[in-house]
Amino acid sequence: MTDMIADMILNMFDDETPTVQIQRNDLAQQLGCVPSQINYVITSRFTPEQGYRIESRRGGGGCILITRANSNESALVHLINSIGSEIDERTASANIYNLNYQNIIDSKSAKIMLSAIRENNFREIEPEKRGALRASLLKQMLLANIE
Repeated sequence: MTDMIADMILNMFDDETPTVQIQRNDLAQQLGCVPSQINYVITSRFTPEQGYRIESRRGGGGCILITRANSNESALVHLINSIGSEIDERTASANIYNLNYQNIIDSKSAKIMLSAIRENNFREIEPEKRGALRASLLKQMLLANIE
């Protein structure tokens, strides 16, 4: 059932429509499932890491907007997914410089990110845990540029 729901939502997208609007209850009724199954599919298969942004609107029946990432957002998603469980300062810095050079993030964001991933910020952290913490911070900062 989850594959069927996901496929139906994916089929709503086309080259000219980066955003689809879903009436959760209507879709559930169409598919003969409960609305919570629609929620599960949306939260598990249409995540920022997979290149989607979700917005819920209440009132007037309410709806859920699912927006497919643009090319800059796709580049950020690709980078987030490629970082892995840890990263060193040099690699993280190179990625941030490249994103700024390609105008995917602005200079101010790049400076803030570079400041956050500096090795001297992690002096109180055990050396073997620094790369994992840096990777987690970098991923969250990149996600913040998508949302």
